[in-house]
Amino acid sequence: MRIKTLLKDNSLYISIAITILITLLSLIKTHPKPIVDISNLDKVQHTFAYMVLTISWLVSRDVKFNTIPYSVILIACLLFGIIIEVLQGRLTTYRSASLLDVVANSLGIAIGFMIFKTFKGKKADI
Repeated sequence: MRIKTLLKDNSLYISIAITILITLLSLIKTHPKPIVDISNLDKVQHTFAYMVLTISWLVSRDVKFNTIPYSVILIACLLFGIIIEVLQGRLTTYRSASLLDVVANSLGIAIGFMIFKTFKGKKADI
């Protein structure tokens, strides 16, 4: 119960930290290609990251900003992903913008919303 209260009380800070982490991981130079190259692992990582991002902001919305519609959170997560892709293409020489990454991000947002709705226990209208 204490962990739940702690997470609830700090949900906004957790969401901000996740957003910053995704931003940093998206813009920094990563290590050379891994020894074992798993096909499309990058897209799985994008989907997972944006699923976590979406869930964290939806929880924060319920705790701190419950007058904001869920659709605003979902659109903000999508726009964030698009902005990150544009920044990768414009600010870095070691990364490139990818429409497939935006699709993977969108899938993560949709999955995150479905998980949130499932665990919320009542209808979460868009």
